Amino acid sequence: MKDFFSSQSKVYAAFRPTYPKALYDFIFRRLIDKKVAWDCATGNGQVAQYLASCFNEVYATDISQQQLNHAVREKNIFYSKCPAEKTGFRDNQFSLVAIAQALHWFDQRLFFEEARRVAKPNAIVAAWGYGLLYIDPIIDGLILEFYKDKVGPYWDEARKLVENEYRSVTFPFDEIKAPSFSIKVQWTIDQLAGYLSSWSATQKYVSEKGHDPVSPFIKTLQKHWQTTEMIASFPIFTRIGKVKK
Repeated sequence: MKDFFSSQSKVYAAFRPTYPKALYDFIFRRLIDKKVAWDCATGNGQVAQYLASCFNEVYATDISQQQLNHAVREKNIFYSKCPAEKTGFRDNQFSLVAIAQALHWFDQRLFFEEARRVAKPNAIVAAWGYGLLYIDPIIDGLILEFYKDKVGPYWDEARKLVENEYRSVTFPFDEIKAPSFSIKVQWTIDQLAGYLSSWSATQKYVSEKGHDPVSPFIKTLQKHWQTTEMIASFPIFTRIGKVKK
């Protein structure tokens, strides 16, 4: 099990972008019911919180107790610490299994077996993630340089699945083609700095080098930051399917 987020759980909770309503609406239209959902690798609980507004019960799991400690609380969200690949859930329990920006960390074969076991017949398994953000051409080029050259050697091998938009993942469900979605946020440069600090590669860099690469990078970026807030866009990719039993 790979846990690269416990050490920065507060930063992760504060600076990770949230997902658009259009993505949830697309998934929800294909559900058999909205009784019980599983948010796997819940992190700061942002997906669980959204699901809790629509489902009777939401079970949210993560391998990081630190992440769970900082997750949002709702009366119908039930948090527990466990791996994605082996849970204590009942067979045929969930009408939705959601995995946001996390599938690349799993043993996908074992996880999909577990998802099939705990999902109801015709339930939806929805995995999604987002790629590198875009702001403007000059800033984008500098961020790409930071991503590839500065912290690039510190990305886990699993990051390649994100760069490939999960296309290489064998997805054993009746796949549903989704339209394009994106996350759009208005950020100050300090919010961008917080987001870059939440990267697992940045945290590995700090651990090995003993100093923070984000602060000097943000100073370089400052002269290209045009207003107090700028719009950042994250392209979303999906693998969504129906469970046939």
